[in-house]
Amino acid sequence: MGISIWQLLIILVIVLLLFGAKRLRNIGSDLGSAVKGFRSAMKDEESSKIEQSEGKVIEGEVTKTKDKV
Repeated sequence: MGISIWQLLIILVIVLLLFGAKRLRNIGSDLGSAVKGFRSAMKDEESSKIEQSEGKVIEGEVTKTKDKV
């Protein structure tokens, strides 16, 4: 049993009556800009991690050990 289109329309009408169209538009644009900012920050963080890892050379010796448990 899911929500039908009529139930969604009734909920939309109630929300419009409670908040008004202008306030809902503002909430929607604020939410959209917040999501856009979050995606941008995630992309910037990812690219900075890649830039930090590039150019580093780690030198060392690889040894194989057999651990007893």
